[in-house]
This record gives sequence, C-alpha cells and structure tokens, in this order.
Amino acid sequence: MRATAMSVFLLGLVRLLTGAQARWHGCPPKAEQRIYFANHQSHADLVLIWAALPHELRSITRPIAAKDYWTASNFKRWITTEVFNAVYVERERKGDEDPLQPLINALDSGDSLILFPEGTRGHEEDPQPFKSGLYNLALRFPGVVLVPAWIHNVQRVMPKGEVVPVPVLCSVTFGEPLALGVDEPRADFLKRAREAVIALREV
Repeated sequence: MRATAMSVFLLGLVRLLTGAQARWHGCPPKAEQRIYFANHQSHADLVLIWAALPHELRSITRPIAAKDYWTASNFKRWITTEVFNAVYVERERKGDEDPLQPLINALDSGDSLILFPEGTRGHEEDPQPFKSGLYNLALRFPGVVLVPAWIHNVQRVMPKGEVVPVPVLCSVTFGEPLALGVDEPRADFLKRAREAVIALREV
C-alpha cells in the first residue's frame, strides 16, 4: 500500500516538475521484452524514464540501479525495491562474481530493463563510451528488443551533486530498435548503439 502511494506521488511529482513527456519516434510502446538503453547524467534519469513509460510497460520494466548508491540508506533501498522494482548492480567487479548476473536473472524471468550503458553519470552533453554489458546481454538474449532512448534536459532538474530538483520541461525520446549484427565486433556494436542514442538528441 505504501509503495503504491509512493508510486502515485512520484509520478505526480515528476510530471509536475518535468512534464515527463514520452516521444515514441522509432517504435510504439509495446508489451514485449525490451532493454531500453539511454544517456545518463542524473539520478533523476531512472525516475524520468520510468515515469515516461505507460503503466502497462512500467509494471514489467525494471531499472538498473547502482547498488552502492541506492542501498546507502533504508529509504533509498525501500524506494528502489518496493516502488521501482530495480535490479541492483555492482559497479565494481568483486571476486569471481559476474556483475551482469542480476540482469541476466531478470531477463531470464521475462522482465524488461532500463539500462545506462555508460555505467555512471557523465558531465558532458555526449554520453561516455558504452561499457560492454549491453553487448554481452544482446549476445545472450537475441530475442530481446534493444530500444535506444535519449533523456533530454533532466541534468538541469537535478545536476550531479544537487539534491533539490528544479522545475524544467524534460522528455524521453525512444528510437528505432537496434539489433546485434551477425559476428559484429563488440566495439563496433557499442559505437553504433551509442550513436543511436546520440542521434535521438536532435529528433
């Protein structure tokens, strides 16, 4: 009950502060298993792209959250677990653990994911080079649809280091799905995926 109430509150707050406009440019919203991958400049990215999805997709789509940050307090842990149903990921490899395993488990269960392939928030307008996780998941789950997304303006709502949001209109543009080519090298795919995200900036 508390999680549902918080979900409704956050949706209202995000829409009040940002508009949370979703622009489906290259594909319609569809209840199929997908990995949405986007640029990343603010902690609010997770909330904005979650809020931009229609309800029927939001309920089957889980954002990826950095475990060290989002479990640093009971409230952060509660909201990411109970409201966002996030998948925690370690930002640093520990021993023999595969940092992608929680994502693999979620995809094996039929969930969709929201992924930020840069691995951390960037300071520049252009995304940083993508890490290999997106490639590895595309290789392992060829049936999952890969949808690029550009999150516009959210860094102005809550820049890195700030905690008080500022009302600014924001949008999320979803692009044409991307597929891993046969025998496509990792570096080529990651470059192409990053370029697909950047191209949505001007749409």
